[in-house]
Amino acid sequence: METTNTYTQLYVQFVFAVKYRSGLIQIDWEEQLHKFITSIVQNRKNKLLAINSASDHLHLLVGLNPNQSCSALMEQVKGKSSLFINEKKFTTKRFRWQEGYGVFSYSKSQVDYVVKYILNQKEHHKKMSFIEEYIDLLKEFGIVYDERYIFHEPIDD
Repeated sequence: METTNTYTQLYVQFVFAVKYRSGLIQIDWEEQLHKFITSIVQNRKNKLLAINSASDHLHLLVGLNPNQSCSALMEQVKGKSSLFINEKKFTTKRFRWQEGYGVFSYSKSQVDYVVKYILNQKEHHKKMSFIEEYIDLLKEFGIVYDERYIFHEPIDD
């Protein structure tokens, strides 16, 4: 239930990977994917502040609706976008997102920096792998993690 006397400022970055971190997201259709995911986020009454991807993962910066859980939003984004990619036959293999995701919260003063960081993903990943980036984020936020559950290495399937 939404009230007119509720005020929030919740900024979260979601990071999630293609199954087995396969480099399946292609430049020729990634904009369509970004637009599709943007519509999912906005239709659930969130504000999408930034979206970008590399071939093996995707970043979202969202002004989160307080009536929306992170897990419910990710279930919708990952489920519907996988279906969209497969129905459009953007890949010859069945497209799937890897289980799990990272979610990191930010203050308003950090939003501009995070937007620029997300929009600069392709340049950033010329210097650092996704796994290095992801582990750096976990460490920066002091998140205890089990290496067995960090995104799996790419495989041919």
